[in-house]
Amino acid sequence: MNPSAPKPHALACDRNREPILAVLRQHFADRTEVLEIGSGTGQHAVYFAGAMPWLRWQASDVAENLPGIRAWLEEAGLPNAPAPVALDVRSAWPEVAADAVFTANTLHIMGWDGVQAFFRGVGGVLAGTPGGTLVAYGPFNYGGAFTSGSNREFDGWLKARDPQSGIRDFEAVDALAREAGLHLVEDVAMPANNRCLVWRMQAER
Repeated sequence: MNPSAPKPHALACDRNREPILAVLRQHFADRTEVLEIGSGTGQHAVYFAGAMPWLRWQASDVAENLPGIRAWLEEAGLPNAPAPVALDVRSAWPEVAADAVFTANTLHIMGWDGVQAFFRGVGGVLAGTPGGTLVAYGPFNYGGAFTSGSNREFDGWLKARDPQSGIRDFEAVDALAREAGLHLVEDVAMPANNRCLVWRMQAER
């Protein structure tokens, strides 16, 4: 990446990072290795790794987004934030050691086949990990209904851009999580009609 070029920047990351951090501090307090899926600009990776130095924060995204993420990480120079890895949820996942997974604003961007692949992959990463935790941030519908007019408008914008995308129904997403061996432990209301959904791996019987 051209070192003189500006780093990618998303205002939403500046707005939502503090509320998300409050959730992560609670649910990642006993975790050590986090895989972030869909790191986007890289802003969250830098902020959360800096705020939670006990975690090794592994950023990942599709290959075309890695240069921007790498620029943020290299500038920050954090010892617990290694170089980002390429990860497409629909393809073979890289071998990554993690006892927690985080994702923000991704499930409504990918098609439903991608959402299904996401949960299969997360289940594989966290399988056999005591207390393996998944936190997913973003907008969700409940009972098939939008939680706000702004979410309805956002869903229309998403579908106009890509008919396969859209705000997901919580119940459908939770069913995929349960199939992957995860059970919901908290559903946290967030600003701007978003949620933080927290799942943990079910204890083996």
